[in-house]
Amino acid sequence: MANIFDLFRKIEKKEPASAMPITCLVVGLGNTGKQYAGTRHNAGFLAIDHIAESVGAKIDRAKFHSLVGEATVDGVRVLLMKPQTLMNASGLAVAEAAEFYKIPAKNIIVISDDISLPVGHLRVRKKGSAGGHNGLKDIIACLGTEEFPRIRIGIGEKPHPDYDLADWVLSEFSAQDRALLEKAFPVVESGLKKLLACDADGAMQICNAFLPEDANA
Repeated sequence: MANIFDLFRKIEKKEPASAMPITCLVVGLGNTGKQYAGTRHNAGFLAIDHIAESVGAKIDRAKFHSLVGEATVDGVRVLLMKPQTLMNASGLAVAEAAEFYKIPAKNIIVISDDISLPVGHLRVRKKGSAGGHNGLKDIIACLGTEEFPRIRIGIGEKPHPDYDLADWVLSEFSAQDRALLEKAFPVVESGLKKLLACDADGAMQICNAFLPEDANA
């Protein structure tokens, strides 16, 4: 039978979570500046802020052309990122962090807005094209691959065809739309945890079937 001192030595040797290496990047996309804080194009920023608060992390260090924060999510050590390059140059930040930590594309999870989905609806994809999203387009260009998972958050389509797209994505959410969006954030977090566990199908089942209109609260 091991004595108490042997047990203490085993506990002391256990590596603390904060000392574990970063193995995944979790990137929320958006535009910097107070004028963009509550806009539709910043759904990725808003979602990653929710995740950071949920896991007790702060995204407040300037590094890799981003605001970053380290966190442990379901036992996985991740770097939470909010690129500060403006949306169209997001790839610069992501590629720099990926190179520093030697993170493969399959371990880079990007959370972005999507005008093709109703507000608060979600879609998880294992890989794919940018779908017209300039932030994703730049990340693909800088990484040289489309092989990274993403969680897309619906922000609603333009109210009519003649509405300027830039004006729409840079407009603020109505109170009703913001409420739908916030119902989606815990589901985004659940989907993220599945992706971190290498269960993309599980993430799809959780996120793709979610209907914010039917969610409680």
